[in-house]
Amino acid sequence: MPRDPATEILERIEHDRVKFLRLQFSDVLGLPKNVAIPAEQAEKALTDGIGFDGSSIQGFARIEESDMVLKPDPDSYTILPWRSQENPVARFICDVYRPHGKPFEGDPRHVLRRALDDAAKDGYTFNTGPELEFFLFRMRDGKPTTAFQDVGGYFDLAPTDLAEDVRRDITLALTRMGFEIEASHHEVAESQHEIDFKYSDALRTADNVVTFKFAVKSLALMKGLHASFMAKPIFGINGSGMHTNASLSRDGRNAFYDPDAPMQLSETCLHFIAGLLKHASAITRVANPTVNSYKRLVPGYEAPCYISWSTSNRSALIRVPAPRGNSTRIEFRSPDPTCNPYLAFAVMLAAGMDGVRNRLEPPVGTTKNVFHMTEEDRKEDGIECLPENLFEAHQRLLEDELICTALGSHVVDALSNVARIEWDAFRTAVHPWELERYLPTY
Repeated sequence: MPRDPATEILERIEHDRVKFLRLQFSDVLGLPKNVAIPAEQAEKALTDGIGFDGSSIQGFARIEESDMVLKPDPDSYTILPWRSQENPVARFICDVYRPHGKPFEGDPRHVLRRALDDAAKDGYTFNTGPELEFFLFRMRDGKPTTAFQDVGGYFDLAPTDLAEDVRRDITLALTRMGFEIEASHHEVAESQHEIDFKYSDALRTADNVVTFKFAVKSLALMKGLHASFMAKPIFGINGSGMHTNASLSRDGRNAFYDPDAPMQLSETCLHFIAGLLKHASAITRVANPTVNSYKRLVPGYEAPCYISWSTSNRSALIRVPAPRGNSTRIEFRSPDPTCNPYLAFAVMLAAGMDGVRNRLEPPVGTTKNVFHMTEEDRKEDGIECLPENLFEAHQRLLEDELICTALGSHVVDALSNVARIEWDAFRTAVHPWELERYLPTY
């Protein structure tokens, strides 16, 4: 007879000598929040949940309807390995509920669950594997700077470099937390790094993205460094992306692979690509959520800015990596690591399923370097641009009924509020570039 999951977790908490538990959740921006409780409250948390005030959480509730309940996901239990081993601290990722027991419609995790349940109606599961890039900068007087910590380049090896020690410590910590790390290396820009972990179902992967960023920041800080996932922290060099590999499976088999089809890509895969391309502009608002995100999506720095696909071309928005087989997947190259992974994966899935259900056909894949094509050449090939700024991307989101439905009105309203505040603050700010250019002349 199967044992109650709550009982098993309570026994693990006791066995691990855990003193405190962090009940973690995410706001609409994807930033981790948490409530700490003593281990003695674990049973209550696992059975009834822990109440909290959601009125001050970005994108959650108004003050007159702010009561929320956190319910831990037992499968997310893990020890935080960088905390004291004498007084261990463990973490649960939680779902957010209304007091009457209904899932909170503004909980990003619930938005992704709803998209996954919708795809499951057609027998599909959705797997994702993101590649997160980040910078390690020096701190000064306890504050982050943009001073490089190292001068390495792509795949460089520097055994005595502090950055390699940080990557090692991060990898070891994540492994202890249950991650399966596939690779870690220096990226193209100075002080830029990447650590890749194995793909999983989209919900677990989104959990892992939030945990990954939290762990990287915590461990870097312990080394006196600031880990930044900002999309474009420095002008003139590569920004940081979160290329997301994605696939559908059905009946335990990769639904994107067909050994007898051209390029060995199934009709399902091509339809999924077509759906992503159709809704790419609206997805951009979610995958690239900050004003700064759009300073990465420009030609010349390996980030995509045109809506196209290819089986090999890295200038395209969607690439289909080799080899084929059970690992057949598409790589969606526009997201950056400032995105909320729950919302980003939800809208990617909704767009792809629109393509699958309506049997949409993608245009011919491009073999050209899109960055080197003229505007006339792109127009002739039907290649459009991604939105160029946050304001434009948000307008595209509001015009896309399917993507708005996938997010739900509560989340769309919250994103609208964020976009309005961010864009107004940005467009009215006087930038140092303006002073340098105009002050001496006018």
